[in-house]
Amino acid sequence: MSEDKSIKIPTAWRMKRYYFFTIVTVIALILPWITIEGNHFFLLSFDKLKLHLAFIQFDMQELYLLPFLLMIIFLGIFGMTVVGGRVFCGWICPQTIFRVIYRDLIETKILGLRKRIKNKQQEPDMSKIENKIKRVIAVLIWTLLALISSADLLWYFVPPEDFFAYLTDPSEHMTLFGTLIGTALFLIYDIIFLQENYCIYVCPYSRVQSVLYDEHTVMALYNTHRGGNIYDEHKEKQFTKQKDLQAFMPTAECTACESCVTVCPTHIDIRKGFQLECINCLECVDACTAVMGKLGKESLVTWSSDYETIDQKGKTKYFRPKVLAYAALLVIISIILGMMGSKKEHMLLNINKENRLYSVEKESNGTVRVDNAYEFLLQNTENENLQYFFEVIPPKGMEGKIVITKPTEVFTAVPGIKKKKIVVLSATEMLVDDERKDTVIPITIRAYAVGHEEKIVVFRESTFTFPRADIVKSAK
Repeated sequence: MSEDKSIKIPTAWRMKRYYFFTIVTVIALILPWITIEGNHFFLLSFDKLKLHLAFIQFDMQELYLLPFLLMIIFLGIFGMTVVGGRVFCGWICPQTIFRVIYRDLIETKILGLRKRIKNKQQEPDMSKIENKIKRVIAVLIWTLLALISSADLLWYFVPPEDFFAYLTDPSEHMTLFGTLIGTALFLIYDIIFLQENYCIYVCPYSRVQSVLYDEHTVMALYNTHRGGNIYDEHKEKQFTKQKDLQAFMPTAECTACESCVTVCPTHIDIRKGFQLECINCLECVDACTAVMGKLGKESLVTWSSDYETIDQKGKTKYFRPKVLAYAALLVIISIILGMMGSKKEHMLLNINKENRLYSVEKESNGTVRVDNAYEFLLQNTENENLQYFFEVIPPKGMEGKIVITKPTEVFTAVPGIKKKKIVVLSATEMLVDDERKDTVIPITIRAYAVGHEEKIVVFRESTFTFPRADIVKSAK
């Protein structure tokens, strides 16, 4: 009996990508619809001047959080590149996911316009009427999906509950409507016509990645020690047939089947060495694994590093100083973001003193009252109407001697609208007996929502100006 030389082939990276793409797509579509107490996981609303982050609502005046969020995103992508090359492009980038949906699902699986997923080099024969009809159907299907994708993107800036209401009156929301159509048209052009040329020529990330790579960066690599050198040092192809390769290098294992070439979505030959166009989709790894597996051998194309596969110096070092530095920065920035986000104030309050420092008036009972007037600008950042009031906290020893005489009753503030209140603080006792100058007394204003004093409360530092003693004594 003949011995079966084939080895067990692991689950294809392509299938793992499909599962991952499905999860990412479902999350992206569902997340905008999930709210906790009316707050979204992420929403940057320019319409209502709000930022929702991790189901916490922030006002636009609290956008100091956004740079930290952007730093986390960029450091995460750069750190991901240092470890796994262009893995973001092959596994997370919407461009790649959309191309897989259009090419592998719509054109190949649903319509049969392409015969095999494994051959991405051969374009469909559009001279046939049948294929022209299929192409029109494919474009129509993708047009619908492009509109859904465009809407999904906008849901992170205009929440679904407002989005559909706005679309019923497009004349009043032309910016939203135009962005929806414009984004959809771009996706149609990009996915159907520009295709992977976007990754190769347009996307700047492919150029940035080259400065982030080091000898331990993991990527799709062809093992020249086992497979043989198909290309010379000038990147010129030397061999197209296995027998010619083996005549030059008898131990070469490459079969010259070029399965790794025909399956590549960016139309490169991985055997040529490192190329910026490679997006680490690992389809070439799957192709070679299947071919070499039938011969009882390991794949010649692996997801590995130069250090391990090309230079053969040892095992890839994942936890190296550069990677640890990125991880440390991500942790530090995440902690800072969390700390700053946890200190969110549930109302906004600005205090400005009026131009006149004070007024002095003698009352009917003979006491002298010193007034300081302020302009309070308050904003309710919650999702419901609330009643507010203030209290003044004077320095130690002056408790109860500086009081609020206006307003005298609680007032209502509606969400998202700044409310201006004139506040008057008064003192009827001699706080400071200074004959030479006015005295500036530091005070603290406590503003709170009635019934929610523990949660919706802010403290603001201000001052109370008390006049010279002679001014107080000469008051009429």
